[in-house]
Amino acid sequence: MEVTYKNYVISDDKARIDVQTVIDYLARSYWAQDRPVETIKKSIENSACYGVYNGEQMIGFARIITDGATMYYLCDVFVLEAYRQQGISKKLMETITNAPQFEWMSGLLATKDAHGLYEPFGYQREGERFMRRAPQAIKKN
Repeated sequence: MEVTYKNYVISDDKARIDVQTVIDYLARSYWAQDRPVETIKKSIENSACYGVYNGEQMIGFARIITDGATMYYLCDVFVLEAYRQQGISKKLMETITNAPQFEWMSGLLATKDAHGLYEPFGYQREGERFMRRAPQAIKKN
């Protein structure tokens, strides 16, 4: 799946993920600065991932852990500093939350400071750091 937004492409093609960009960003994040490199690599391998690209350069990322049936956990969401304030993170969230494989699942995430990004997409606060999104569609068998 690919979505175009302005001059950027959002893709769930894991082969395009620039693992080093993810490692470098997470090393300076408040939530994963101590995460070992091998753990980051393994987490990418075992998750659904979305990258945001400016040409061939990856400028954004999100990772989704899921059982594929009832729920998902959204994590490691970022857009590189030089590309912020352009609506990229909002488009990334719209792409993920509207994806057919996730819209009928419950969603969970944790954030210290980005509640305003997630609230327009149906995530509601559950305490200080956690947010939950109820399923938006009913899966038909």
